[in-house]
Amino acid sequence: MIRLLLIGLGTVFLALGVIGVLIPGLPTTPFVLLAAAMYVRSSERLYARLANHRIFGKIIREYRINRSISARAKLVSIFTMWAMIVLSIILFVASTAGRIVIAALGIAGTVVLLILPTTKPPTGKSGRNSIGSA
Repeated sequence: MIRLLLIGLGTVFLALGVIGVLIPGLPTTPFVLLAAAMYVRSSERLYARLANHRIFGKIIREYRINRSISARAKLVSIFTMWAMIVLSIILFVASTAGRIVIAALGIAGTVVLLILPTTKPPTGKSGRNSIGSA
């Protein structure tokens, strides 16, 4: 019973993530990560398909290994989200209420992305000195 509930939740979160690609202000990355968390606890097959997905897989694998998201992924997500929000507000949404809802979703999505830990750059020596290789 719990397994089916987790699969169902994972599918809902994945659907929200996919919708987030199309709907301005709705974040994609957090929902895809939630879907992966549900699938890893309930279905090896669904988790493997998601973790090996050509678009979402890298983010999932990176989060699983480092428990963080790269700064680049955050910046791309936030920039893309806000570009679509601004375009929607200017070109497609006529009502003030609709504009407020889209902006509020964008703020919420941005906050969620900023709260997620950012991958730290690798530290330590790689066999090179500070000037270059000897």
